Amino acid sequence: MKKTFKKAERLHKKKLIEELFSKGSYFYLPPFKVYYSVSSEVETNQMLVSVPKKIFKKAVERNKLKRRTREAYRNHKHLLLNNNKFLIGYIYTAKKLVTYDPIERAVLSSIQKLVRESINE
Repeated sequence: MKKTFKKAERLHKKKLIEELFSKGSYFYLPPFKVYYSVSSEVETNQMLVSVPKKIFKKAVERNKLKRRTREAYRNHKHLLLNNNKFLIGYIYTAKKLVTYDPIERAVLSSIQKLVRESINE
């Protein structure tokens, strides 16, 4: 399986984003607040990353955190292969710039938690 992150996997439709934040559930997994929802409207799992401009004034820092998060998701998304199609939103909540390792651990833990929840349903 190729490890790519295609446009089809990016959550970008306004309707789906509103559905995620209004009807979806969430949990905290430092440094993220992870929103998730099961959707029948999408063919693949879709995710978005948000880093607040209020905390990280420089676009370079925000983009670096988003790149690191997308990379961690891309490396572990194969674990989400199941019948449910998730909408996932990663909201960065830490006040400081962190390295790749804590981000990868948090993303991996969140994916494992979503897999466990999909099995329990």
